[in-house]
Amino acid sequence: MLFGAPQYLVSGLTVGATYGLTALGFTMIYNTTGIINFAQGEFVMLGGMLSVVLLKAGLPLPLAILAAVLCSALAGCLMERAVIRPVGRAAPVNLVIITIGVSILVRGVVMLIWGKDTFALPAFSGAKPLRFLEASVQPQSLWVLAITLLVLGALKLFFSRTIHGKAMLACACERKAAALMGISVERMAMFSFGMSGFLGAVGGAILTPITLTSYDVGVMLGLKGFAACILGGLGNPFGAAAGGLILGVLESFGAGFISSAYKDAFAFIVLLLLLFVKPTGLFGGPKSDRV
Repeated sequence: MLFGAPQYLVSGLTVGATYGLTALGFTMIYNTTGIINFAQGEFVMLGGMLSVVLLKAGLPLPLAILAAVLCSALAGCLMERAVIRPVGRAAPVNLVIITIGVSILVRGVVMLIWGKDTFALPAFSGAKPLRFLEASVQPQSLWVLAITLLVLGALKLFFSRTIHGKAMLACACERKAAALMGISVERMAMFSFGMSGFLGAVGGAILTPITLTSYDVGVMLGLKGFAACILGGLGNPFGAAAGGLILGVLESFGAGFISSAYKDAFAFIVLLLLLFVKPTGLFGGPKSDRV
């Protein structure tokens, strides 16, 4: 066994779980509205930052995280209602530019309110590492993986068992047909932005005890979440989650066996090489046109 491989695998899966949740947020909005939301990384940042702020305000850690996640989900709904819906018929590239503008605005507001400092969140169940095979595993890593699996399971049930989930799937399949069947496409679009904010905030809150947070962490997390989304196949929820885990593991092994100086670049290089071979991503199907 390669020296250090188990440790790199655990680290990669931990951060990859957050990439996967971020990628799921991209996929949720893209499937329902056809928009690539480049403000998704700011939802991740808000999840961690608001958890820290609410904890310092006196809330217990579980309630602080829950409130932060709900606030981020509300921010997603507000973004769709106030910014996206009024220009919903604009060209796709204009909508992408608008989401970039929202990202810059949110980042600037957070910086003005809470400054440029780095903030920490306590681990959920202590920081004493556990030994597994040849790896030293932080308890928080287990929380990250467990919560990610729980969220994925909940999403599976949501889309397969609930009316709102099936309505969102209908909008993803064919928006005009869904509207003709009485589904409020606008409401589903707002709901998808809210769920995207929820998913991103969960990822930010569970990762912050490991990586810390600040006003600008959402930029790179958002880019890597988008890369994971493309890697797994744009529009494929399973591919988004799997792409995040794969990207995190590749990044960790690249940093460990090649150089940590290329930690951020390595994942994107692998992504570019893959897209030359399979442009639809690992789990993306062949493209087809509706006629």
